[in-house]
Amino acid sequence: MNALANPEVGKYLNEHFVAAFQKVGTFRIVGQQKQGGNVASYFCAQDGRVLHVIAGPVDAPTLLREARWVVETVKKSLAETEKNGKSFKAQFRQHHAERLLKEHHLTVQPVLFDSPSSGVPSALTFRDPTGNTLAPVLPPVPIDGPDVSLTPSQAIAFNAQQDVARKVKGANIVVDRSGRRWVLNNPARVHTLLAAHSMKKIETIYGSIFENILGEKISTKPIVISNPFPWVKSVPSNLEPVLR
Repeated sequence: MNALANPEVGKYLNEHFVAAFQKVGTFRIVGQQKQGGNVASYFCAQDGRVLHVIAGPVDAPTLLREARWVVETVKKSLAETEKNGKSFKAQFRQHHAERLLKEHHLTVQPVLFDSPSSGVPSALTFRDPTGNTLAPVLPPVPIDGPDVSLTPSQAIAFNAQQDVARKVKGANIVVDRSGRRWVLNNPARVHTLLAAHSMKKIETIYGSIFENILGEKISTKPIVISNPFPWVKSVPSNLEPVLR
């Protein structure tokens, strides 16, 4: 079931967010079914800077949990900013690093200060066939390694989980600073990316989400609908040239 159709999700989103959508990938609509493409949900500040992202479709409880985390973390980060003078951006990136550690047992050092050249297009910038930039591809924060505080049983379970994940076709494998290979699911990869780039404008982040995490190509092509006029049973011969 569509998570957005859930009454509890809809009520919470309406209370705390303003909803909008935009097509950035290619897909077809056959009948009432969407084929191909993917979806990402972006939680942004009022000026369009990205607080959090859900990469891929999720169920209603997951969407509601992530939305509540954004609201609660915004409040927490604002309070922490007043106490220690650290910027809101730095606080929010720290919280992404903490979730990566808590939920995925991997440690990273969040990027608390952006370099002046961080927004300059580079050779990694995605460009359309005309050469125009659509969205840059941003590097995630480097992974230091597994949590050193894991108990022996937790470490065994973590390594076993990694061994199983590496055998999955198409698994997302990243290399840490020591050259070790780890498998990260989409939520972990989002936290790794946002520990370095949260609070940047959505137009600088969505390319990394779609291309690097979801494996989709960004496109400006319109939606292809197999039968755009299902209510038309037959076309009179004198109208065929017009419709063509």
